[in-house]
Amino acid sequence: MKWMVSTIKGWMGRSRSLCFALVAFVLFLLPLSAICKEDSERFVQARQEMVRSQLVARGIDDQATLRAMETVPRHLFVPKKYRASAYRDGPLPIGYGQTISQPYIVAFMTEIIGPHPGQRVLEIGTGSGYQAAILAETGARVFTIEIIPELAKQARAILEQQSYLHIHSKTGDGYYGWPEQAPFDAIVVTAAAEFIPPPLVQQLKDGGRMVIPVGSPFFSQTLMLVEKNGTKITTRSLFPVRFVPFRRAE
Repeated sequence: MKWMVSTIKGWMGRSRSLCFALVAFVLFLLPLSAICKEDSERFVQARQEMVRSQLVARGIDDQATLRAMETVPRHLFVPKKYRASAYRDGPLPIGYGQTISQPYIVAFMTEIIGPHPGQRVLEIGTGSGYQAAILAETGARVFTIEIIPELAKQARAILEQQSYLHIHSKTGDGYYGWPEQAPFDAIVVTAAAEFIPPPLVQQLKDGGRMVIPVGSPFFSQTLMLVEKNGTKITTRSLFPVRFVPFRRAE
């Protein structure tokens, strides 16, 4: 009997200690959850301000593009040390000598291809995965190619974490496009080529559009719009830009 009483008292003591520990743990988590919520709200507000001041104010008016830019959490596509700067008006390094383009350029390149649900879009230069996410958010079916294996793997992981599970990606030389999946309604190239790659033009659908920066990495570059109408190919210079060089397989 004494043994039973002692056992019960010991169990109650341990239970009381366990309860105290549990309460302390919950109290510890409460401020953390408040911080997380505050951070989340801060980023949402920063994203909304980015859309207002950097995009709408500069003439971006396509609603699908604006919704995508306001929805996709840009801060999760940059290294942690740059997250506080994710919604500022400028590019940011993402490693391996590459950058994530400034928000306005991402929005402009999205808007100019006329985004719409079901559109088949090829992206050359996955980078962080942010442009692919924006395209997917507009309802496009996205195919994206990255030549740097580490970046391709990193972008794929981020996109999966953000539930962009229907973006098709591969590692390879974007110069040759993705002939097995061609033709495409649109092609978005996120690195500056010295000339427009002929295979990409060939993989455009009749009526398709391609936006691509053209020029030397050490001299002037121009954002170009390429349009295909039957056998007729037209190009139009848009404005000066500065992109990382178009990398080729050695």
